[in-house]
Amino acid sequence: MNLIQFFDTRGERAVGAVDNDVTRVVNGASSVYELAMSALTRADGLGALIAEMGLGDTVDRDAILADGRMLAPVDHPDPAHLYVTGTGLTHLGSAATRDAMHTANSGQAETGLTDTMKMFRMGLEGGKPAAGQKGVQPEWFYKGNGYSVINPGHPIPSPSFALDAGEEPEIAGIYLIDHEGQPRRLGFALANEFSDHVTERVNYLYLAHSKLRACAFGPELRIGDLPAHIEGKSRIWRDGKVLWEKAFLSGEDNMSHTIANLEYHHFKYDLFRRPGDVHVHMFGTATLSFADGIKTEANDIFEIEAAQFGAALRNPVSNESEQPLSIGNLY
Repeated sequence: MNLIQFFDTRGERAVGAVDNDVTRVVNGASSVYELAMSALTRADGLGALIAEMGLGDTVDRDAILADGRMLAPVDHPDPAHLYVTGTGLTHLGSAATRDAMHTANSGQAETGLTDTMKMFRMGLEGGKPAAGQKGVQPEWFYKGNGYSVINPGHPIPSPSFALDAGEEPEIAGIYLIDHEGQPRRLGFALANEFSDHVTERVNYLYLAHSKLRACAFGPELRIGDLPAHIEGKSRIWRDGKVLWEKAFLSGEDNMSHTIANLEYHHFKYDLFRRPGDVHVHMFGTATLSFADGIKTEANDIFEIEAAQFGAALRNPVSNESEQPLSIGNLY
């Protein structure tokens, strides 16, 4: 079962359960967050709660997407309490593009391994620890909070100061922190970890700047464990035609870290275990259009799909005009 959130034809929030491409309204539900908070008080979990509430009318998921009424599959009543974070250099083959970018600027290929390759090798050697042991920590980055999340189908804005606007097809883990301060996994979703790869290429220390961008995830939340092997497609549409397309792989079979290891190294920080907070944590990718020389333009459409996650995630890209900034004293 997958879950979606959307506005119904009256403009009211609703939750839908998707099973074999048939979507039915979850009776009495307007928020996956509220459902999850209620499920914390039960021993049998979110799925059992939804079964108890029951399913109502069938709705047209594709029409909801076409009408722009789809919401991200989870949000928070206070967007500042939804964290968007991620890890990099986690997939087999993911280091090649990053290393090429950083080597071109540093010339380190002649003298030794770049920091990118060192980090990647650390993951290969220690990212899948034996049961009960802690593995090596991955690269980690912060993207923003709930205000950074763009709903499926809506334009992802690229700021006026950006040097590039590139997609990153990823899988995101979705978590709710329970009343005891422990992470509870809700499921997984497709994600577009939208980034500025040209800024990153200037110097790898600019990685943090390159990640502070909007992003999108969904449209469906897959309830249950992450498949060990995921095959998907990432493509860019321009003027109604496919400009670029490439397969991507994810799941632990295609990663240098276990999901458990990535989760541990995020949630080991007290800051990320505040009861009631939501976390959208992206697990990295090995496929980028940027690596193939693609430079996106306004109104290009990103499309990310994988059969195990239901409907494709589609978002156009837009360019923001410069925003006024006035920094003054308050003394």
